[in-house]
Parts: sequence; C-alpha cells; structure tokens
Amino acid sequence: MTNTVDLLNDCIAAFRNGDLTEEQLHAVGDALRAENRVQDLLYLQTVTTSLASKVIGMTMLRDGKIDDGPMEHESWPYKTVAEAIADGWRVIRFPAEVPAAHSQNNHVICEFILERFGEQ
Repeated sequence: MTNTVDLLNDCIAAFRNGDLTEEQLHAVGDALRAENRVQDLLYLQTVTTSLASKVIGMTMLRDGKIDDGPMEHESWPYKTVAEAIADGWRVIRFPAEVPAAHSQNNHVICEFILERFGEQ
C-alpha cells in the first residue's frame, strides 16, 4: 500500500521531470481524504502571553465534541502552553491581551488556540 507521503514525493519527482499528470494529483487528493483525519482544538487561557504562563482556563474540541476538561485545575492535562506544545499541539493563534468580559476588576486574560490532528 502506497502512503500519502510516497504519492506526494512521486508527484514532486514527476513535476521536476515535466511529466506530472492530473491523475497523480487526484491520487494524492484521494489519499488525503482517505486518511479521515479530524482536527482537535485546544483553547488555553493564561494570565500573560508567555508560553510558560500558568493556564487558568481551558476548553477542548475533541472528536467534534466540546470538553471543558476536569473541574479541578490539578487534573487538567496541561499547566502551561509549553506543556501542550510538547505533547504535540501546534499553536495556530497567539493571543493579544484583552480584558476578561466576565471579570469585575478587568483582569487581563490571554487565550492561545492550538490544534492537532487525530484519526477518526
């Protein structure tokens, strides 16, 4: 069975040789669709924009379902954004500091959005 990376490498070689075909490109597209990968999202709220800042809130979208994680902070899977990155999450949005809408004393929170792809 030929994997998607091999198909892509074959297309690159064919392109360099000047004989890339539409069928080869369709084969790569078909292989990508067959992988059936699903995007998971991780929203981490922190006090600063530092990757080492303590996580103060989180929400996950896993397998298409929203999960706020465990109620107890000690049981959260990540204590910092850096820990999530080390576990394979990729940052897709770095935060800007914004006042928390729900905070009476206008605490600033920062929200990182991370992604990773899993199999469905």
